[in-house]
Amino acid sequence: MSDGGAPALKTTCTTCPYCGVGCGVLATPKPDGTVEIAGDPAHGANLGRLCVKGSALGETVGLEDRLLYPMLHREGVAQRASWDEALAQVAEGFKKTIAEHGPDAVAFYVSGQLLTEDYYVANKLMKGYIGSANIDTNSRLCMSSAVAGHKRAFGEDLVPGCYEDFEEADLVVLVGSNTAWCHPVLFQRLVAAKKARPEMQIVVIDPRHTATCELADLHLPLAPGSDVRLFNGLLAWLHEHGVMDAEFVEAHTEGADKAVALALQTGGSLAHVAKACKLSEEKLRQFYALWARTEKVVTAFSQGVNQSSSGTDKVNAIINCHLYTGRIGKPGATPFSITGQPNAMGGREVGGLANMLAAHLDIASPEHRALVQDFWQSPVIADQQGLKAVDLFEAIHSGKVKAVWIMATNPVVSLPDADRVREALLKCPLVVVSEVMARTDTADLAHVLLPALAWGEKDGSVTNSDRRISRQRAFLPVPGEAKADWWALAEVGKRMSFGESFEFSSAHEIFVEHAALTAYGNAGAGGRGQGMEAVPRMLNLAGLVPLTAEAYDDLQPLQWPVSQVPIPHPPSPIPASRLFSDGRFAHADGRARLLPLLPRDPVNKINDDWPLVLNTGRVRDHWHTMTRTGKSPKLADHTSEPFVEIHPQDAMGWGVQNDRLARVVTAWGSCVVRVRTTSAVARRQLFVPIHWNGTTASDARVGSLVNPVVDPISGEPEFKHTPARIEPFFVQWYGFVLSRQPLNETTLRTLPHLAWWTRVQGTQFIRTEFAGRGEPADWSTWAHQLLGASSDDPDWLDTRDASEGLYRGALIEGECLSACVFLSPRPEDLPARRWLSGLFAQESLSDMDRMSLLAGQAATPGVDAGATICSCFGIGRNPIAAAIREGCATPEALGAKLKCGTNCGSCVPELRQLIALVKAERQ
Repeated sequence: MSDGGAPALKTTCTTCPYCGVGCGVLATPKPDGTVEIAGDPAHGANLGRLCVKGSALGETVGLEDRLLYPMLHREGVAQRASWDEALAQVAEGFKKTIAEHGPDAVAFYVSGQLLTEDYYVANKLMKGYIGSANIDTNSRLCMSSAVAGHKRAFGEDLVPGCYEDFEEADLVVLVGSNTAWCHPVLFQRLVAAKKARPEMQIVVIDPRHTATCELADLHLPLAPGSDVRLFNGLLAWLHEHGVMDAEFVEAHTEGADKAVALALQTGGSLAHVAKACKLSEEKLRQFYALWARTEKVVTAFSQGVNQSSSGTDKVNAIINCHLYTGRIGKPGATPFSITGQPNAMGGREVGGLANMLAAHLDIASPEHRALVQDFWQSPVIADQQGLKAVDLFEAIHSGKVKAVWIMATNPVVSLPDADRVREALLKCPLVVVSEVMARTDTADLAHVLLPALAWGEKDGSVTNSDRRISRQRAFLPVPGEAKADWWALAEVGKRMSFGESFEFSSAHEIFVEHAALTAYGNAGAGGRGQGMEAVPRMLNLAGLVPLTAEAYDDLQPLQWPVSQVPIPHPPSPIPASRLFSDGRFAHADGRARLLPLLPRDPVNKINDDWPLVLNTGRVRDHWHTMTRTGKSPKLADHTSEPFVEIHPQDAMGWGVQNDRLARVVTAWGSCVVRVRTTSAVARRQLFVPIHWNGTTASDARVGSLVNPVVDPISGEPEFKHTPARIEPFFVQWYGFVLSRQPLNETTLRTLPHLAWWTRVQGTQFIRTEFAGRGEPADWSTWAHQLLGASSDDPDWLDTRDASEGLYRGALIEGECLSACVFLSPRPEDLPARRWLSGLFAQESLSDMDRMSLLAGQAATPGVDAGATICSCFGIGRNPIAAAIREGCATPEALGAKLKCGTNCGSCVPELRQLIALVKAERQ
């Protein structure tokens, strides 16, 4: 008890569920039902920092729209069912399909959002008991090229370095990574390191000028898909200038001569490389010389490298340069794959991809298969790789796969050629979906819906980008009848007659079994070598096998390999570890491989019909398909609707205007989004974010536009290069509604004159933006229909300016604002949303407020803060610009005055841009 007599609040150490940085989080549930969130200063990944997404986790744990009970679709109607009914339908459906069509007629499609324990049980059930390798994951969409590149170069899927290397390097090269937005905490560590050592150099290689470029000493806006040419050119430069660690190459690598020979052939001419990459020779020479003369260099890469039809080759092109110079396994010197998801690496450890076994063992190896089957004592073991993500859904479409279980992912939004994915699931005889949300684009197609535990409710472990295993702990009560994913999988295993092997009662039991498999037959990294003939691998958790349930509960973050039992109270944080410091790699001969790489252009090339390149990716404050971040008003405020970025000159040529709507079209699909003109995008390129789905927008699933071509080795799709065109989406008026209750989705899709809509969560309201064509006979009646309000409601206020084409209406319930609607033929004439949103927090509206609603503007000047820049503190553009005009000339000065940029730092690049813009206005 505290001094005041109130019960002490319990704080739980857990891990963020967003990106692969894997930040430690301190979560404290409060008596009022809210959850206080803070960064964990003892966690080695973030040292107390959190980005805005992590900071806003407390806004996402509510039970609104949650799936709380199993549901069965019977005769087209979703009906609540018991767990016994639902599990029986899943088990019997899979058993029947296997009996009639064989084990390869069923599949699991899982997710980097799953915990390692969930992943382990799914992989065990599919590969060791059903006997198929048809289990793949959405990690295929972001990290599989890195996996394949690691295995080719190192002999195993291994990330050599650690986050401390970013701080110790003298040069950090960020390739295809908008780190400032997609991995903000790691970026802030980099910002702090450069501030401490201004001589540190940072190079950003990205077709777009992103927020990350604000920190860069050099930005190379290379042509999409030209990375192999760029790094072949670097390898050729290193060779020609004698920058080679000959002793390291001779003692610890193979293939250097062939790799260099092809690099000289394809990248030996600086002028040729510059032309192919669409870079200036001066910038290219500057980059090559800088890389060559800097011993301590980290080359970090992410989706811009991986998501390509030549993604694996791009990864190996980067690794080649590090191996050739011996810049690996040393402090501040390493290639580094920045993982996309919180447990993409944990899933890889337990064999969550269709082309691998658990514990970093190869499905193609009879010895490896025998070792896993012996450990599991399973009746069968998959003996060939299964279907990778894109091929898996194509097999569902063709009828080869007839039953699929989808867990913790939304492929109808996230996969390429997503409309075909939707068609596939509509045709599939049995679709099982484990979800936390009652409605997603994928859940809507399920025959069986299983309620899963969400972050804050589930318990297990995850592994981040630098091999750091962290516990994700429960601190909230289990809602409804939701269950852990591993529990549902184990129960199905039991009902398929595999009972003894799936008698798990806790995540701890599963984790210890997983750890034991990494040590089984493992003669490497201190493994015990028991059981079958030794199969050395560096993934080894032998030291975690003896963990008791209590020790597992208390487990502190630590990097693998773990050969010794961890001490109960380690130093905080535990010192970082690196791989390959002894020059020994995971290939049987202990040598790394340099590979000869022939540059390949993207498979689908631009042409006269499709002259633009569509690139896709994330925005700062959202995540994946927004099922979690979409619940947070703080996160929704920064980027509230889907958009396309296009160069201003291209916009003129294609007849599209800033802030108006446009349709982006490819050979696979189309979407309608808001136009943003910006020189941050190169000529003949478009950028559209991935987050919007069928429940948050009428037509913004960009996955439906993306071509389904994949890397032939990794199976990763080419999300960064789809030929496209753009055209105006003509409407006659624009509008928006702020309402305490969401507008009916059927109404949005069927109401006459409504042509486009998108919606976003606000504080105590939902904001719906829309546009339309034609004019109803009576705008007031139309607005009532839109809101679902009674036409004779006495608390309805409205006004119509026919000459200007304006309409404004408001519904008052009691003394509070319940909803308001505004329409205009010009989007710039609509009132400020930030001002209106503040009215929903008021317990009663004054007469002045009511008049302001009808006037469409705040009665008090300066009330509108403008578009949100700093989401952490809700600071808008207008007060920031005012502070700049008053003399705040640096982000630090703005932070001291307004607090913006002082928490996660994600908005600092935008603050710098706004400072430059205001200064330019004054000149």
